Amino acid sequence: MTENSTDPSRIVLLGLGDMGAAFARAWLAAGHPVTVWNRTASRAEPLAAQGADVAADPAAAVAAGRLVLTCLFDDASVGSTLEGVDLTGKDLVDLTTSTPGEARARAEWAAERGARFVSGGIMAVPPMVGVPESGAYTFYSGSAEAFAEHEGALSVPTDARFQGEDPGSASLVDIALLSAMNGMFAGITHAFALTRRSQVPPAQVAELLQGWLAAMLPAAGEFAARLESGDFTTGVVSNLAMQARGEETLLRAAGEEGVSTELLLPYGDLMRRQIAAGGGDQDGAGLVDRLLKEPA
Repeated sequence: MTENSTDPSRIVLLGLGDMGAAFARAWLAAGHPVTVWNRTASRAEPLAAQGADVAADPAAAVAAGRLVLTCLFDDASVGSTLEGVDLTGKDLVDLTTSTPGEARARAEWAAERGARFVSGGIMAVPPMVGVPESGAYTFYSGSAEAFAEHEGALSVPTDARFQGEDPGSASLVDIALLSAMNGMFAGITHAFALTRRSQVPPAQVAELLQGWLAAMLPAAGEFAARLESGDFTTGVVSNLAMQARGEETLLRAAGEEGVSTELLLPYGDLMRRQIAAGGGDQDGAGLVDRLLKEPA
């Protein structure tokens, strides 16, 4: 392995799961020298064949360059992997999925070890990485100076979107979007279960779902406008009282078709609590603050 702690273009990457390996391939394809390390050494072999330098351990990898990225299993694995490693003068970019609180704590941990810290939240799946037309992007937050210095390299695998100097911001928006995705998948799962025993073929259900869900997407902008204004009632087309009555039909239909209602009930219960508190004339944006009043 060629060690070069001054080469500004060298990428040091710890963690070669599917996502980490995809990022490494993108940097190699763009001509960046890349040093990699992975706990299971065999995962580095395909990248070595493509020109990556393989480090024997995390300390040797980190010594090879100033820009150090981690793409590991969880925040705890970042700490254990870098335990005892000299991070003085390094720029640590953590692409590991973590909570906002974990990212803020990790930033303090890095600062205590003499490193600038940037947290990342990847909005892509591995096949999208390194493909400009895929729409993949990564949120970054933390040291503005470190991000500005390395923005060119960070923009190679995916588009790079800086979210500010709060180290938790990237994780926050990443998890917010993933949470919305999970909710969408819950609805899609219920829709397919509801039609599973019918004569409607799955392909037709999929086509209808894609069009309908796309038509509903502007609701996100409407939510934002109401949250900014604090007005949850003016011009409401379908208020919570109406939606709750409609959900009763959804639940009866699920019962008739022998489908569990477990994916529908939480949202319906939230609506009913808001209605009981006097919010029946509001639209769905009024439920946001209800969640804040009832933390888990």
